[in-house]
Amino acid sequence: MENLSLILAIVVVTALAFDFTNGFHDTANAMATTISTGALKPKVAVAMSAVLNLVGAFLSVEVANTISKGLVDESGIRPEVIFAALVGAILWNLLTWLVGLPSSSSHALMGGLIGATVASAGFGAVHGDVLVTKVLLPAIAAPLVAGLAAMFATRLTYTLGKKADGKASAKGYRTGQIASAGLVSLAHGTNDAQKTMGIITLALIAGGSLAPDSDPPLWVILSAGLAIALGTYLGGWRIIRTMGKGLTDLQPQQGFAAQTSAATVILASSHLGFSLSTTHSVSGSVMGAGLGRKGGVVRWSTATRMFVAWGLTLPAAALVGALAEWVTGFGSWGTALVAVFLVASSAAIWKISRREVVDHTNVVDDHIDEEPPGVVTTAIAVVTPPPTDAMVEELSATIHAPTGTADPAAPKAAV
Repeated sequence: MENLSLILAIVVVTALAFDFTNGFHDTANAMATTISTGALKPKVAVAMSAVLNLVGAFLSVEVANTISKGLVDESGIRPEVIFAALVGAILWNLLTWLVGLPSSSSHALMGGLIGATVASAGFGAVHGDVLVTKVLLPAIAAPLVAGLAAMFATRLTYTLGKKADGKASAKGYRTGQIASAGLVSLAHGTNDAQKTMGIITLALIAGGSLAPDSDPPLWVILSAGLAIALGTYLGGWRIIRTMGKGLTDLQPQQGFAAQTSAATVILASSHLGFSLSTTHSVSGSVMGAGLGRKGGVVRWSTATRMFVAWGLTLPAAALVGALAEWVTGFGSWGTALVAVFLVASSAAIWKISRREVVDHTNVVDDHIDEEPPGVVTTAIAVVTPPPTDAMVEELSATIHAPTGTADPAAPKAAV
């Protein structure tokens, strides 16, 4: 392990604390639909997700390199800048967790980094081309692509399964959900754990403990993987409840379609080095799956709150990061003051959260009032064409037996 100064040690510990909050903040991405449909028990689901997040952390370093080498100019960065960036990211994660909103931990981290970097070295230290091509454009494209894929997959799934035995079909899709949830967890580890690796690597380079353009050391990969896995296991139950029940009510078919679509988008982005928000991808796929079932309703009041949080994430984290960097500029006492503020604010948020406890015992309780179909839901249902007869006949002959009775309690096919 590299020789660490006191400030570097503080940055590493704070980065792992962010990684921990990232874990429990984003558990809902992989397991909310699996828990809400009953495919897995809550504690089993988060344990499975934690293990696969750890495994995923070792699969690639492309996203870590985007953050440590591409987003900001390494020469203009001091360890205090990284510390200030992490303060902004952690506080935004905790605030959105408190209100149960699935915002992007990735954008919180990058917002904090951009704000602190600008406060320290000016706008010229931020590489605008990387910010646009590998952060902002994927942020817009990911939920749209994942949502459309999930919507069409859901419609196709219900069409193919309309002649299948309802109970057997639901059981099969629950099994598929477990597999697809595991894939999302693996994808989350390859994308989100790497962001902390990139931040720690950037801090080590800024502090002179690593040469410029270095890849993350093994101890950085291992510690980041363990931190996000531990946070995942504890479970961000508030956000799981919002994602699993607050946006729409999902059947196993929809959950399978949503998770498979999201995992595909996340893994492709990780391979290309895009610092993608898994929250945006999964939220988009969940809404798409909700729109894909005939009679399905997306609760647009909840979705609107979520969209507002998405829009505020980068600037809010950037503002806090910039202010924290300004205070650290006063020297060691300024850094200590920011650290005390972070700990005190985190403790206050946790204490407020105890007023209404959400955990594995009540995460699937029905608490959302029904919302009638709105203009968007109705319009999409009208203009979305069903799969062609030829496609349905060909796939149905391949996948399903020619006979079977439909369960009258199962949802009707989306046609």
